[in-house]
Amino acid sequence: MTVVLSVKNVSKTFRRRTVLNDVSFDVRRGEAVAVVGENGAGKTTLLRICAGLLAAESGTVARSERVAYCPQEPGLIDQLTADEHLRYVGAGLGLSATAARGRGAALFNWLRFPSDETGTVRELSMGTKQKINLALALLADAPLILLDEPYQGFDRGTYDNFWNHIADWRAAGAGVVVVTHMLAELHRVDRVLELRTGGSWALNGAERGVLR
Repeated sequence: MTVVLSVKNVSKTFRRRTVLNDVSFDVRRGEAVAVVGENGAGKTTLLRICAGLLAAESGTVARSERVAYCPQEPGLIDQLTADEHLRYVGAGLGLSATAARGRGAALFNWLRFPSDETGTVRELSMGTKQKINLALALLADAPLILLDEPYQGFDRGTYDNFWNHIADWRAAGAGVVVVTHMLAELHRVDRVLELRTGGSWALNGAERGVLR
């Protein structure tokens, strides 16, 4: 299968503290990898390096040309509505306003975003903001999907829908990397990359939410 992300010997330090030490793994089309570890183990740092937003001190990252990246904190503009965000991000992706709205409507429906919500982002709850955040990331319809705990603030139904959709992305041929603390969901992915404080790591299979 086509490799959409290849991380080779990546290391990163902050203020002389080793966060990532010689990390290597590949993600192929149709494959899902979970990244787990304690707070401060380097999960978000690794995902930002994979997305091309942060430089590694050593090692290489090769990725597909199009990447969907959903950060943990919504990168939204308070003064814009959800619809305005769709058109704004869609324009950057080369989509017409009609195409962006159409694709966005399908994503919002999946995420149970209120169809009658017309207020600006400033007025929305954190969970609702996160739904917009995830929808905007997926608007690109990219072969590589990088997700940093994208379900923060979701209601239970939307949270379950998110994990169920992992199988749909895999079936559609996307490679998925998801940072998570939810060990009970690890049976939904193919492999688990476990990062440990101090930079060590291990790549394992996933079975019934248990690292092996």
